[in-house]
Amino acid sequence: MALSEIDRNLLQRCLERKPRAWEDFVDRFMGLIVHVINHTAQSRSVRLRPEDREDLCAEVFLTIVKNDLALLRRFRGESSLATYLTVVARRVVVRAMLDRKTAARLGNGDSQEAVQSVADTHGSVEDRIESQEEVERLLAGLTDQEADVVRLYHLEGKSYQEISTGVGVPMNSIGPILSRARAKMRGAGVGQPAG
Repeated sequence: MALSEIDRNLLQRCLERKPRAWEDFVDRFMGLIVHVINHTAQSRSVRLRPEDREDLCAEVFLTIVKNDLALLRRFRGESSLATYLTVVARRVVVRAMLDRKTAARLGNGDSQEAVQSVADTHGSVEDRIESQEEVERLLAGLTDQEADVVRLYHLEGKSYQEISTGVGVPMNSIGPILSRARAKMRGAGVGQPAG
C-alpha cells in the first residue's frame, strides 16, 4: 500500500515543524502504536501493566523524534506510513522487552539464561536497518531458511528456542544461521564491514 496523501501531508508538516503537526501525528498513530505493543506482548506471552504500556509507547515516540526526526526523514514512501511505523514500533518494543527480560534474569541470578539473552541481542544488525523496504531488499539475498530465521529473530523478537521449534532446526544451529545471514546482509549494503 502506497503512502496516502493525508500521511504525506502530515509527514511533511512534521518535518517542517509546523504548529500542531506533532500532536496530529501522535493522535493519528497512537492507536497503531498501542496495538503493536499489545500484539507484541501477547505474542511473547508478556503481561503488561498500564504503566508498562505507557512506558513502551513513550519509548516508541521518543525513538521517532530522536536525532531531529531521523526515522521519519529516512522514510522513502514506498509503503504506507502505518506499515513503516509498525516495523519501527515492533523493533523498539521487542528490544525493550529483551532488555527488561535480561535485567530481570540478572537480578534473579539466572546467569546462564542472561548470558544467552545478552549474546542473542549483541551486535544486532536490526539496529542498522531503519525501514521495511530495506529489510525486504536484504532478505531477498538470503536462502529461505536464513530469511525465516532473520525475520523470526529480528522482526518478531523470537528466542532461539522458539525459532528452533518454528523452523525445525536444532537450537544450536540458530546462531550460526544468523551469523551467516548477517554477513550476507552486511555484504548486500547495510554499510558495515563484515566481521
